[in-house]
Amino acid sequence: MSLHRVSSMSSYEHVRGSSPARSEHRKMSFNPVGTWVPPAAKEEPVGAFEVSKTRRLVQVTIAVVYCLFAAGIVFGYAALKPVLLAEGVYRGDCPKFRTSQSATWDTIPLTWLHRLNLMFTTAAVATNVCALPVGAVLDRYGPRVCGIIGSLLLTIGSLFFAFASRSPFDGYIPGYFFLALGGPFVFISSFQLSNTFPRHSGLILALLTGAFDSSSAIFLFYRLIYNASNRTFTPRKFFLAYLIVPILIAAVQLTVMPKNSYKTVGELVTHAENPDHDIHPETDDRYADDEARLESIRQHRRARREEIVDEVTSLLGRKGGEGGEEGDAQSRAEERKRNISGVWGAMHGRSAIRQIRSPWFILITLFTVIQMTRINYFVATIRTQYTHLLASHAAAVRINNFFDAALPLGGIASIPLIGLVLDNTSTTFVLALLVSVATLIGILGLIPHSPPAAYANIILFTLYRPLYYTAVSDYAAKRVGCVDA
Repeated sequence: MSLHRVSSMSSYEHVRGSSPARSEHRKMSFNPVGTWVPPAAKEEPVGAFEVSKTRRLVQVTIAVVYCLFAAGIVFGYAALKPVLLAEGVYRGDCPKFRTSQSATWDTIPLTWLHRLNLMFTTAAVATNVCALPVGAVLDRYGPRVCGIIGSLLLTIGSLFFAFASRSPFDGYIPGYFFLALGGPFVFISSFQLSNTFPRHSGLILALLTGAFDSSSAIFLFYRLIYNASNRTFTPRKFFLAYLIVPILIAAVQLTVMPKNSYKTVGELVTHAENPDHDIHPETDDRYADDEARLESIRQHRRARREEIVDEVTSLLGRKGGEGGEEGDAQSRAEERKRNISGVWGAMHGRSAIRQIRSPWFILITLFTVIQMTRINYFVATIRTQYTHLLASHAAAVRINNFFDAALPLGGIASIPLIGLVLDNTSTTFVLALLVSVATLIGILGLIPHSPPAAYANIILFTLYRPLYYTAVSDYAAKRVGCVDA
């Protein structure tokens, strides 16, 4: 999963100096398949300035917390897998071990491991493909409905997993599948909260990204509790206790979190500066015979538009008017970022089909397919790989334990590095860095009988994973962003 690093400030500056009739004012959409759903009713833009600062701060804090507990827990599979093996999950599929309780890691047949890995593979695919319907639902119904759907999917997944050992069918794969589906609904619908504080949108997105990467630690903590309890805290007890997470997510969605997405600064100013919004044919027809009353209504609308511009300016913290020093400095910084990228907006404004057929999209898609396969395969098979490479199960367990802790910590540690690289280097440098580090990880993963190479590989991998996710999203947002017609 990943984030779009789009600057609200750049949108603000762009629309302030353009005609409202131009095509670039069309609303940015999360929905890549807009024809799947009927057009939503037109709503008045909702700005962050219409909500108290305290409430917005509470909303951001809550979103970071529930993303930490739900957004990407399925990627903690490497920590959960030893628990499932200890509990004998899918043991019945291996005749040799149906009655024996003495199976060790070295004697576990591949069919057993493959069955467990299928569970993670299904979940990993679901997490990424789910972004399409999440975008459609988010555009049509808003973040509150998305969050509630996510909590429902997490509930279903937890119940499947909790009672899988007693059910007449395989409940583990569908349970993990629903947990994987719930994460994107909760996570992606939180992106719009970066518009609650436009001047700090990068920090908010970084916190959400860090929460997503760190959520893989949930299963690590569970495994530690499982071992400390002498295996009495079974998966059934854990997932029944975990139900409190989706219940609380649904509760805050209904009480605290916004029903509609916060609008970007660009959307607000576009709406406010367009004089066409002073004319509402349906309403104006009622006062067609009273010109004084009609003009008064339009004056009120015009005043409201100007008020929105002033409030947006205040929200951005610009001092000294539109030409203030702080605003000018921010504008120059945004312009500098665009110039550094080298190819900012290469495909903006072009049709979706033309963008999809372009080398900009095709090549990054092929790269993504390869890297996602490598990343998820490594997460699913790390202990098996290092049992073979180090010829020692005990050494592989130590590597696996280190990986379980490093994966969430790497997501947090890499936040400042990601911002530094993406904001201050060119697209060519970023792509070259991704390819170089991926190649080095591949080389380190082939060195046998070398624990230092194994630990170096783990450290690089845990730093590379969030960098890769964010860099690809940054590339897409800056070069091939789609717009509604």
